[in-house]
Amino acid sequence: MAENPRSAGTGREALRADCSRCFGLCCVVPAFAASADFAIDKPAGQPCPNLRPDHRCGIHTDLRGRGFSGCTVFDCFGAGQQVAQVTFGGRDWRAEPDSAQVMFDTFAVMRPLHELLWYLTEALALQPPAGLRAELDRARTETVGLTEGSPQELLALDVGAHRDRVNVLLSRAGDAARSRGGRPGADRRGAQLFGADLRGVDLRRANLRGALLIGADLREVDLHLADLTGADLRGADLRGSDLTGALFLHQSQLDAARGDTRTRLPAGLVRPAHWTALAVTPLPRTSRPARPARRGRR
Repeated sequence: MAENPRSAGTGREALRADCSRCFGLCCVVPAFAASADFAIDKPAGQPCPNLRPDHRCGIHTDLRGRGFSGCTVFDCFGAGQQVAQVTFGGRDWRAEPDSAQVMFDTFAVMRPLHELLWYLTEALALQPPAGLRAELDRARTETVGLTEGSPQELLALDVGAHRDRVNVLLSRAGDAARSRGGRPGADRRGAQLFGADLRGVDLRRANLRGALLIGADLREVDLHLADLTGADLRGADLRGSDLTGALFLHQSQLDAARGDTRTRLPAGLVRPAHWTALAVTPLPRTSRPARPARRGRR
């Protein structure tokens, strides 16, 4: 069967960013705010000064050293090449400036759609019950169809409403996986755990969807079957932790965290290069972990 010319593909490969087939959209569309993540302010829709004429980043090999660690954890889930090569048929916004703003606006819609496709693909791989699998399949087919729309169709889409509908299914898939073969763990959905000391806390099978774990101490914590959908792991200490069975863990979450050679990762994810600079230090023992923050919901 011939491949649909309106689609860049539907497998996992199509959901990985391919910068060689994009026009530097992630370096143009988002806004930057000078902070620990970005060295400069940049308005939305304005090219980053580090973007070269060939759409490559001029400081790509030293982003962290130059103060752009936020760029290292951004992932478009393949939306960039879909917009550049499929939606706009390979037309470069620099060569056709009249199309630039429409392309930028389209990318802002395409990225969340591709992110949903990544989660739906992961959910189906969890082998959910038959009824739920059928619903996930339908949602994935519908989402693929949306990504194949014209710029006008994409810009007319209520992507937030679509995401809300799909998130209900993803949450059910996570709950089903957490419950398989045992009782689900703690419900920490949306919990504000900034800098929390979670060493010794049982987070196996926990619901951590949307949890704010910025700077949290998760050293040697077992996260088997913990649902990490959208969990903010910026600066979280994962040294020695076990993530092999974690659900919906994405590479960008690892890239934002800290870890070491003892951190156990799921198949398909790679150890971030900056982790190698972290020294392995003895883990101090505590008699009682910090009291968890009040639960929230996402």
